[in-house]
Amino acid sequence: MSYLEPSEFVTKMVDQGEAKVYMSAKDTLIRAFMAGAILALAAVFAITVATKTGSPLTGAILFPVGFIMLYLMKFDLLTGVFTLVPLALLDKRPGVNISQVLRNWGLVFIGNFAGALTVAFMISFILTYGYNTDGGELAAKVAKIGESRTLGYAAHGVDGWFTIFIRGMLCNWMVSMGVVGAMISTSASGKMAAMWMPIMLFFFMGFEHSIVNMFLFPFSMIMGGDFTFAQYIIWNEIPTALGNLVGGFVLVGLPLYYTHVRTSPERALKNRPAAATTPAPSKEAASSSVRIGA
Repeated sequence: MSYLEPSEFVTKMVDQGEAKVYMSAKDTLIRAFMAGAILALAAVFAITVATKTGSPLTGAILFPVGFIMLYLMKFDLLTGVFTLVPLALLDKRPGVNISQVLRNWGLVFIGNFAGALTVAFMISFILTYGYNTDGGELAAKVAKIGESRTLGYAAHGVDGWFTIFIRGMLCNWMVSMGVVGAMISTSASGKMAAMWMPIMLFFFMGFEHSIVNMFLFPFSMIMGGDFTFAQYIIWNEIPTALGNLVGGFVLVGLPLYYTHVRTSPERALKNRPAAATTPAPSKEAASSSVRIGA
């Protein structure tokens, strides 16, 4: 695959962050809606595969297809803009300020949630034949997941809240590595390979992704999960989103920006090895240059 140096693709990260701020509300909402919907379908697919095969690893291996599809279509996830958009603010791009960053995040959140919720209703409808049956094994599985990842955290109080916050950090550390990894290549196959690995890792490890959860928990409630919407928001979505923000920006965006865009001057060493210095021209070359100069 065609490889870009970090100094090149990190500049692309800042450029993309700036472009997302300038994007119209209509385009931002549509792209976010489609991203949320596609990721929700990928989550259903992965859970279905894991349930039918009894192999969570197989589900995790296949889950990245949804992420790859939405990325290649240039749709936007909240986890991605958490990483990219603040870099445009940090780089002092014209017109980019805190209110514009928050505007982008808010619109993407709304679009992602609407897309994920739409798929939640569509899948629940077809599983239950219009809510006339119980939804079967998949519905029971998802209902159990929803309960364990809200009430399960709530049972541990503050420690449970920070547990999900850290899982959110770890999740978007990996997801953002997928976003950034796609920028190191100019070929579709190279982008896919770079995205696949970190996305598979986060899904298999059970880290918390705010957009996947926008589908998973409403779907779980429709399928009979015994928890409330308020419990989902307080004990899952809020700490997950905050963890995703910290993980993407602090663990991916900032380190890359400060070491590949805002680089520090090289150290001046007195005893720098001779191999690292520019070699002196040979006598023959020097005399040749004198003749040319004359």
